[in-house]
Order: sequence, then structure tokens, then C-alpha cells
Amino acid sequence: MRTAVLSLGLALLCCLCAEAEELGAAGLDKSKIEGKWYIVALASDSESYLQKKDELKMAMASIAVLGEGDLKVSFAIPSPEGCKKRESIYKPTGVPGEYHSSDGGNKTVQVVDTDGKTYAVIFASRVKDGKTLHMLRLYSRTQEVSPEITTLFKTIAREKSFTDEMIKMLPRQEECSVDGA
Repeated sequence: MRTAVLSLGLALLCCLCAEAEELGAAGLDKSKIEGKWYIVALASDSESYLQKKDELKMAMASIAVLGEGDLKVSFAIPSPEGCKKRESIYKPTGVPGEYHSSDGGNKTVQVVDTDGKTYAVIFASRVKDGKTLHMLRLYSRTQEVSPEITTLFKTIAREKSFTDEMIKMLPRQEECSVDGA
């Protein structure tokens, strides 16, 4: 009986490891994460985010694969002052699906969940003024996401200790794009 229970436990552990490897592999398939994305939802514990979250609109990101597995991420972020654009280079950390950038501060991002085609949930952390801030982003190939993906994002956000007040589904916008000026 003990042997059967031990065997079952090891089998379950192997299944969990295989699922984790699949998620990491999906996050590392650069051909699937390359291209244009809409940032359709956010969750953050940043005080400045919480103060401005009702003013935020959907942003855009374009991901390009560079040599040695680096990622160049170009952002277009709508703001009251106009369309703000910036770029960051993210380098693999050695952890599957995790990247680090020192552009504009120390930032680490990790692919938490993705189907490799239509959506990706990205967890980001950065150190600002000696404090570690966290953000969860929902990336989508389109400006609309299914109710199932919205629910998945909110579930992951809550698992990462974000409250409902910290979660924001972003409204559409047309004035700020990674394509144009």
C-alpha cells in the first residue's frame, strides 16, 4: 500500500513538472510571442498606478527577437500628454520564460500563462526608490478578449495577491500605436 501511494505521488509530481515545462516552453517560443500585442488589462500594487488607473487606456507593445534570445519590446502608451513611446531590451535570466532589463531601472518579467497564439499573461517586478513593485499584464493579439481569458487573468491576479481594486480592464483607444508616430 505504501509503495502504491508513493508511486501515485511521484506520478503526480511528474505530471506537475511536465505541465510547468510546457508553460515555460510556450513562454520561450519566440516565434509565437514576436509581433504586435495589445495590453488589455493590468493589475499593480504601485501607488502611482492606483491613483491614475481610471485614466489609463489600452497600450500596445511590439516584441522583436534579437540575437542570443534577447527581446526588444517597443511600447506605445496613451497619456494625457499624448502617445508616449519607449523601448526596452530584455535578456533571458536562465529561468524558462523569464527576462530581465536594466533599461529605466531593474525590471524582471515572466510569462505566467499563454496559449502561444492569442494571449499572454506577464508578471513584472521592478525596484523603485528601494521598494519592489509588481504588475500583471494581459497581452492580446486583438483589442477584444474572451470572457474566459478575462476570468483567467483575474484569477491569476488574485493568486498573485492583487485585489479587485488593483485590477483594471483597459478601454480601447485608436490614437496611440506602435506602428505610427
